[in-house]
Amino acid sequence: MPSIDSLQRGRAQALKLAAALSFLAPLVTRLVMGQAYYQTGSGKIANFANTVSFFGELGIPYPEANAFFVSRLEFWGGLLLIAGLLTRVVAAGLAATMVVAIATADREDFVGALQGSGEKGLTDVVPFVYLLFLAWLVLYGPGPVSLDALVVRWLERRKSPPPA
Repeated sequence: MPSIDSLQRGRAQALKLAAALSFLAPLVTRLVMGQAYYQTGSGKIANFANTVSFFGELGIPYPEANAFFVSRLEFWGGLLLIAGLLTRVVAAGLAATMVVAIATADREDFVGALQGSGEKGLTDVVPFVYLLFLAWLVLYGPGPVSLDALVVRWLERRKSPPPA
């Protein structure tokens, strides 16, 4: 039977490993979400008339202006997420579009999942899952492997006085 000391050492090593790999969570989240938004934005731009029509059918006001804004936000926002630049701002903007998607196109699935009466669970409602990941990026940030982190390090270096 393992001793308490060996369990504590094992726990300490596991925590050390987890800390060393903690950069992966925001990096992978940004890469996956960025790629997804880049693709959906590209599709909306390539099929702009269909996007405008769909937004109109959903009752979104000013469907052409909103389709233009959302398609560009998804396209450029996806690229910015991949790079890890302006991560919190971009993630907040994209999260707002997911709230609109949940309130319009995916409302029935979302309400059904919340009530347990639909065919889908909450994890099947894609805008809700995306909203969770985006909220996490807004709160946690881009992580150390990002242009945001590089800019912060550069700014901090400029502020500190040179060594004597």
